Amino acid sequence: MADTSLLAGGAATRCGIDTVELARIERLLRESTPESLLNFFSAQELADSGEGPGRVASLAARFAAKEACVKLFPREAALGQIAPADFSVTRDGYGAPHAVLNRAAAELLSRYRCKTVALSLTHDRISASAVALAVPESTEAPLAGKLIYWLLPIRRRVVIDNLRRVFGATVPASEIERLAQAHYAHLWRLAGEFIRFRWLSRAQKLALAHVENVEAFSGALAQGKGILVLTGHFGNWEVATVAALGHFPQMRGRIHFVRRPIKPRWLDSFINWRFRRSGFGVLPKRGSLDAILERLAAGDAIVFPFDQHARPPDGIQIDFFGHPAWTFKSLAIIALATGAPVLPAASWREPDGHHMLRFEEALSTIECDNASEEIGRNTRAYNAALERLILSRPEQWYWVHRRWKDVSRRTASGARKKS
Repeated sequence: MADTSLLAGGAATRCGIDTVELARIERLLRESTPESLLNFFSAQELADSGEGPGRVASLAARFAAKEACVKLFPREAALGQIAPADFSVTRDGYGAPHAVLNRAAAELLSRYRCKTVALSLTHDRISASAVALAVPESTEAPLAGKLIYWLLPIRRRVVIDNLRRVFGATVPASEIERLAQAHYAHLWRLAGEFIRFRWLSRAQKLALAHVENVEAFSGALAQGKGILVLTGHFGNWEVATVAALGHFPQMRGRIHFVRRPIKPRWLDSFINWRFRRSGFGVLPKRGSLDAILERLAAGDAIVFPFDQHARPPDGIQIDFFGHPAWTFKSLAIIALATGAPVLPAASWREPDGHHMLRFEEALSTIECDNASEEIGRNTRAYNAALERLILSRPEQWYWVHRRWKDVSRRTASGARKKS
């Protein structure tokens, strides 16, 4: 059974309930090998259940909890996008059960703007039952964001439309509005940081930011093929990257940003000057292939902001948050040609004002016999990596960008002009 109800605050709460007969689990244990049991339970769950008389009831309660968790997402379960094996159950020091989610389940929870799954387990001599409750996460919109949203709604329609594409089927309209307001508050702080940052000393800049999982960057660098850093417009990238350079002083002048020019031209020149002054290289998105290959051969890092619209022929249509989006194919082409590892990375601002930069583990290359399919599947993997990063802190992504542009209208308009 699955149910969706409303809390007093208006946020949707999803509830799943399941019951499993102990005899079913007894039969499963009797007829399964230790290896095949891992298809139903994690190694930790099997160890925690012990070997005594309570083993069957313990595993039955866990099995019911997994099924209850799946029932939180009936649509995705019907599509085969979520399964009981995506969840496991542990207990804390007080014996209370806790749901452990793998990456697919955690991403789905974020898509529904839920922060955790609460569990309640029970059993008797005949059966075990579980209740799973998805606890909603409500965005706090600062006053500055609310004021800008209502009084200076720059591209508000674009922001709301983009948020609806991602969250419209899973969260109420009130939460989408709060996310938009929180995003405007982020842009307000970003503008202030952009001005203030130039007057800070190098020590002050380094104290503002921290880097997580430096080992992933070091490991990729050790391969000697250069690094392709897959990222997007997250947080305050300028502050975070200066901190990263502080951890890798040997990379000064060897981390290069691939940038698309922005308007006005003076602002674009000013941003490029600040990047170079901080020790980074800047490469244009068009006409820089030879320079990128040269830098990778030298073992440098190339940073690709991958969340921008790419018109054909530079882009191919690949799903992004379940909707077709024109996406640059160059990253996949370069990665497949050079063997350089593709390393996702994101930055964000903590509530106390400090900035974090985190490197994820390098993505596995998808190999296919057909070159077009190979480029498409790897590009989709890059989009999926960005989706996970965006869902973790959605208010700090750049929602004002028209990511899902319809190029057919522009193509038709161009054809009419030519005729």
